[in-house]
Amino acid sequence: MSSAILLIAHGSRRAEANADLVKLAELLRPLVSDSIIEIAYLELAEPSIPDGLQRCVERGATTIRILPYFLSAGSHVTDDLRQFQTDFNASHPGVTCQLSPPLGLHAGVIAALADRLREDL
Repeated sequence: MSSAILLIAHGSRRAEANADLVKLAELLRPLVSDSIIEIAYLELAEPSIPDGLQRCVERGATTIRILPYFLSAGSHVTDDLRQFQTDFNASHPGVTCQLSPPLGLHAGVIAALADRLREDL
């Protein structure tokens, strides 16, 4: 495999919150079986984003897509994640690293919210 996806979440002091990203990666793997999937956290949890990117490279990735598990394009996505991407690209000229947009107003997010509203509480 030469392509990888690095799922990024903010990170939390609560282990159960961080476990969601691990579960998301497990659920996503069969849907994108042609790509390496790694996880990383912006802060408060490990692995860090540089560590996650490095793991992708160690597993043979020549193209990495950073996929933020964030709802909006706040400063973490537009500034922090962009800086990680820029720094990685500068130090790994043989690897292409791209930053995907946050979940935002994607139709799937809207559908998921509508599903939540239909659930019994």
